[in-house]
Amino acid sequence: MAKQELLQIPLSNLIIGLTVKLPLPWTKNPFFINKIKLEQQSQIEIIKGLDIDFVFVVSGHDLLPIIDEETSEPEKLEVAAEEVDFKALAKKSMRLSQKRSIKAINDSRNIFANVVSDPEGMYRESATLVEDLLAHLIETDNVYLSLVDHGEKDVSITSHGVSIAVLAMGIAHLNNMSKSEIRDIALGSILHDIGKLKVPDAIRRKQKDLTDHEVNFMKTHPSLGYDLVSRSGLFPEPILDIILHHHEFNDGSGYPDGLREIKIPIATQIVSLANHYQALLHQYQSPQLALGVLFKRSEYHNEKLVSMLVKLLGIYPPGTLVKLSDEQIGKVMMTTSKVKKPHVWTCNVSGGKPRLRFLIDEDVEIVEVIKKETLTDGAVKTLQADNVINFYFNHFSK
Repeated sequence: MAKQELLQIPLSNLIIGLTVKLPLPWTKNPFFINKIKLEQQSQIEIIKGLDIDFVFVVSGHDLLPIIDEETSEPEKLEVAAEEVDFKALAKKSMRLSQKRSIKAINDSRNIFANVVSDPEGMYRESATLVEDLLAHLIETDNVYLSLVDHGEKDVSITSHGVSIAVLAMGIAHLNNMSKSEIRDIALGSILHDIGKLKVPDAIRRKQKDLTDHEVNFMKTHPSLGYDLVSRSGLFPEPILDIILHHHEFNDGSGYPDGLREIKIPIATQIVSLANHYQALLHQYQSPQLALGVLFKRSEYHNEKLVSMLVKLLGIYPPGTLVKLSDEQIGKVMMTTSKVKKPHVWTCNVSGGKPRLRFLIDEDVEIVEVIKKETLTDGAVKTLQADNVINFYFNHFSK
């Protein structure tokens, strides 16, 4: 009798209780075994992060809304979850976030390059990038953030745009907004600073304080960006509004039009909040201090949206410098379901013995948040504490 073919299902149909076979050799998947019984949501999330579109169902067909039952696999397959090296998977997940972030930044550069010469091509590339971002956002039920580091000591328009998109999309997701609205927020975030391409480098990259004239010129970038993008007639109004009004505040103190909350669309409010937080983060180089300043300026933003940003970032946002109860110091790399137990890159006071640590698995606590100025030169170098803090979605958590 011919061997019956296994049922093939898309990754969107994965549910706990199935035993599945991956269409990968065991040497090229993170479980180091082809057949896995799905006992935890984290296993499903890991599989969704692989470069595959489907799996084969070995057993558990009765859990699916279809077809005939098949022979179950031997009981030994049920221990597959115990064989998972979660630390290795977390490292792989962070590398994937880094890779995806860099690709998004490169795609953004191509989009910016075509704004005048090929607006239709720009629109198509923009739509593709947004779909990638949306897919990464909804890969898991809860949104977790990873620190992504491009070795930058200054903020680029494109990396800043991607990081703002990640924060704004995360807030919108927590606010239960539709996929269509989140797409607009994503693209508006990517393009929000495109007008800075028209600002001279001598002003845009100036390290010292700007003169009043230079500040006024810089403040024209929302209008310049709106003009650049709107002339094609391809981009919807919500995206154009984000570009034009991402520096507006709810109390009317923003620019270019001094709008108050009732006049600012919710999508624009979300991007304005994410952009303001990222600006404070760059200014103070401390995620927690930036949040503190944001709270003090409560008149600028909707309180509910600020609460969602805090929930998204967690108690210790990625990039936060911390001291542990075992006297080690570290930088938070990734948020987790246990908000007080993030994944942390640590070293000793002098910068030696660096390693990635899962605080979830340790009887070690974060005892305080520390400032970069308190670190030794060796620790600054090991933790790369001088580098710009950017965020991207992470598809794995324990």
